[in-house]
Amino acid sequence: MSFMKGDLLMKTRKLVKGMAKAEPVWLKAMEQAPPATFPRAEGKVQKISLPEDVYIKKFFQKHPESLYHDDIQINGFEPVPARLFAQRVLEFKEQGVNEEEALQVADMEYRAEKKMKKNAYSRLKEIAHLLGKSPPPNPYPSAIKKIQAKERKYVRDRFYNPSIVKMVQVMKEERAAEAQDRMRGGGW
Repeated sequence: MSFMKGDLLMKTRKLVKGMAKAEPVWLKAMEQAPPATFPRAEGKVQKISLPEDVYIKKFFQKHPESLYHDDIQINGFEPVPARLFAQRVLEFKEQGVNEEEALQVADMEYRAEKKMKKNAYSRLKEIAHLLGKSPPPNPYPSAIKKIQAKERKYVRDRFYNPSIVKMVQVMKEERAAEAQDRMRGGGW
């Protein structure tokens, strides 16, 4: 039935009329109260774009290291730096500042905030060193270091988890056996 055009009611009517199918019990009830039809989109669905998308793209061109920040942080309430940058540019433009100056000021604010966070952490390390304690973990790690911290557990498992070590050993043995088969001429 998928090759015919129309909804279920129309397709079933055609099949019953052509005697390809016996009339189903529900057909008369469905003809009396046909299902609702919903309008379909004409052509392709348009991409949703926000006014700040242009400035987010410019931000990533200028600061490619920020690409690795999560777009959606489910457990966080703070928006990503690119979105903050774009919102700030739009705020300046609403106040009547031209686009170039708004971009420069927003970029300057971003760099100042980044530098402030870096200085705050270095000060934390100094205080910990003076007190003779180990330095605290960086509260403002780079996005790449956040990703590496999440993956560290799995990397350690690769070397220390007995079941994974056993699987790796089996895989190495299989590769060695395949290599020997190829050397004997049993391969490709």
